[in-house]
Amino acid sequence: MKSDKKKFEISMSSPDIQDDDREAVAAVMRTRSLSMGNKILEFERIFKEYTGAQHAIAVNSGTAGLHLCVRAAGVSDGDLVITTPYSFVASSNVILYERAIPVFVDVDESSGNIDVSKMQRVVEDILTGGDAARKWLPPKGVEDIGTLRAILPVDVFGQPPDMDPLIEVARRFELPIIEDSCEALGAEYKGRKAGTLGDFGVFAFYPNKQITTGEGGVIITDDVQAAGFMRALRNQGRAPGDTWLQHTHLGYNYRLDEMSAALGLSQMSRIDDLLADRNRVAEWYAERLEDLPQVQPFEVLPATSRMSWFVYVVLFKPDVDRDAVARELEGQGIPTRPYFSPIHLQPYMVAKFGYKLGDFPVTEELGRRGLALPFSGVMLEDSVEQVCQALASAMMA
Repeated sequence: MKSDKKKFEISMSSPDIQDDDREAVAAVMRTRSLSMGNKILEFERIFKEYTGAQHAIAVNSGTAGLHLCVRAAGVSDGDLVITTPYSFVASSNVILYERAIPVFVDVDESSGNIDVSKMQRVVEDILTGGDAARKWLPPKGVEDIGTLRAILPVDVFGQPPDMDPLIEVARRFELPIIEDSCEALGAEYKGRKAGTLGDFGVFAFYPNKQITTGEGGVIITDDVQAAGFMRALRNQGRAPGDTWLQHTHLGYNYRLDEMSAALGLSQMSRIDDLLADRNRVAEWYAERLEDLPQVQPFEVLPATSRMSWFVYVVLFKPDVDRDAVARELEGQGIPTRPYFSPIHLQPYMVAKFGYKLGDFPVTEELGRRGLALPFSGVMLEDSVEQVCQALASAMMA
C-alpha cells in the first residue's frame, strides 16, 4: 500500500533564480556587448558600495580571484603562505600555482576555521628559522626555508575566523592577509563585513553560493596599486595604455562576461532577502536537530555578528558511522556530501609533500565526521522535515 505522506524531491542545492534574473541576462543577449562592458563596471560598483571597499575587480571564478591576490601579494617561488587544510582545494592550489608552499595550520573544532592561537606560534617559529620553522613545513619537497610572504585564512561555511588577533599578528610581522570569503558573502565579524578584514577579499558565485552568476567572483581591496595590477592580469596582462595586442604582464583570461555580471547585479538587488531565506532554512534545521543528540551543527561564534549560510554541515558523534548514515539517506532519495576532505590528504598533496594521517588531527576528525545536508534558500520547511526524519531513521538503522 502506498503511503499518503507527501514526499518532496530534494536536491543538494538549488540557486534562487527568478524572472528578473532571467530577463537581466536576456537583455544583455539583445545587445552587442557580451564582454568587458557596462554590466561588469556596474557589478563592481555594487560591490564597492556593499562592502565599503575602494576597489572591486570582477573575475570568472573565486579561484581566479584568489590567484590574482596571491600574485598581487608578491608570492613567488619557494615562498611560504599560511593557510588551512580544512577548505576547498582552491585556497591551497592558488599558492601552488606560483610554486610557493602552503603552510597548513590546523583548525578550531567548533567552527572549522583556522586556529588563530596556533597560527601565531607558527608565524613566530617560521620567522625564527631553523628547526623551529622546519617542524611546520611539509614532510618532504621543501629543501630550503623560504620567506613567509602572506596569510590566507578561509571564512569556512559562511563565517570568518577570529580575525582581530589574526590581523594583529599579520600587522606585527608585515604580512598581507588574503581573506578567502568565497563562502561568506554578507557575513559579518563584529559588525565588519567579511572580505574587508584583510588586505584582499575574494567572493565566489558558483550556483550553490549566496548569490550566483553561474561562474564568477569578485576581488575587493583598498590597495590602488594592487587593484590596477590585478585588473591587468585578469585581462591577459594588458596594462592601461596597452592596445589589444600589447601585454605588459604575463596575464590570464580571468574576465567575467557581461551575461554573468547582469545575473549577479540582479541577484545583488535582493541580497538581504537571499541571506534571510538561507538563514530561515538553517533555523529550521537547528530546531529539528535538537532532538538528535548524536548530530551537531557547527557553532556560530560569538564574534560572528551575521552568519551567512553557505552549506549546512553537521558533525556526527565519534561513535556514529557517518558513511553508513549517508548511504541510508541516499537510499531514501536524500543526497549528502562529506565535508571537507582534508587538503593535505588529497593524492597530489601526499605525492608532492609526503603528508600522512595524523599530521592535522582536528581537520582529519572534522573530515571523518562532517556531512553536508541538502541546503538552499529555496528549500521548503517540509523538505527540511523530511531530511531530518530520514536522518533520525538512519541513525537507528
